[in-house]
Amino acid sequence: MPVVGANEKLDFFTKQVRTSRNIRGRFWASALMGGLNYQIEHHLFPSMPRPYLARARAIVREYCESRDIPYTETSLPRSYAIVIGYLNQVGLAARDPFECPMLAMRR
Repeated sequence: MPVVGANEKLDFFTKQVRTSRNIRGRFWASALMGGLNYQIEHHLFPSMPRPYLARARAIVREYCESRDIPYTETSLPRSYAIVIGYLNQVGLAARDPFECPMLAMRR
């Protein structure tokens, strides 16, 4: 998800929508994730009961479209791929460039 710059001034709604993503999948995604596949709505309305998040999604999406605010949804496999890719990018960047050649041969 995009990182909000230090000098960027976003209202609460825009910040929550831009920095969250929902997982598509309707019933099975809700059953698998306990309703937290609606992360955007959960961040906007944290005390809303989970069964109502799906209803709120339609309202929030329509509002975002009318205000030209990006609303991000993805599939569960794609979501995992994004997270794993990012962790690999960050983790591999931190590895030791002075790895022992003898140890590398034995792996």
